[in-house]
Amino acid sequence: MTNIDTTTIIRDVPLSKLVPSEKNVRRTGRETGIEEMAASIAAHGLLQSLSVRPALDEAGAETDKYAVSGGGRRLTALKLLAKRKRIAKSYAVPCIVNDGDEQEVSLAENVVRENLHPADQFEAFKRLADEQGFGAEEIAARFGVTAHVVRQRLRLGAVSPKLMLVYRAGGLTLDQLMAFAITEDHARQEQVYDNLSWNKEPAIIRRAVMDIPAWWSPTTACPGPDPGEPS
Repeated sequence: MTNIDTTTIIRDVPLSKLVPSEKNVRRTGRETGIEEMAASIAAHGLLQSLSVRPALDEAGAETDKYAVSGGGRRLTALKLLAKRKRIAKSYAVPCIVNDGDEQEVSLAENVVRENLHPADQFEAFKRLADEQGFGAEEIAARFGVTAHVVRQRLRLGAVSPKLMLVYRAGGLTLDQLMAFAITEDHARQEQVYDNLSWNKEPAIIRRAVMDIPAWWSPTTACPGPDPGEPS
């Protein structure tokens, strides 16, 4: 039977005492999404502690700083907020002090994490709008995205629950789901989905949802009769 070490020390460490660990396994995408993460921390606080261990000097002795082996991007976002004077450099950061192998801790945090499914994100934004009364601009500011992106996600959050389940199960792509979102009529969305042939191109779905004849061209201001009809 494997013994699991559940002993942890949790303490608040001043932001100025935290430094990135050279043993953090994440090498790609370190700067991706930092603006969004900083906006989220500013709006909601730090929702997940950092994993740290005492930083060592060249002689191998402990210093007064802590190396962050788990949460490097969160650290970057916090330092960005401090640079912009949104938080103090002495901001107390909740940390889990771990004396285990830094690379193993970093690998564990990055491997076991699973990103939020887009469907969950869409519906979460919709709930913020419906239950909290937040507008697109306010949601955008709180999560570090553009208002245009929020409006798109809110639109997708209004898709028929039946189609959202299909999307969650992998039966529809994001582009196909967006094509259904051209209307808020759930009955119409489901009717089109139930009658789709093998061709599920987004353009085909949009035409069907809007009940536009296949021969109609968006470049024609006043479409004439179906070319296939007798004159």
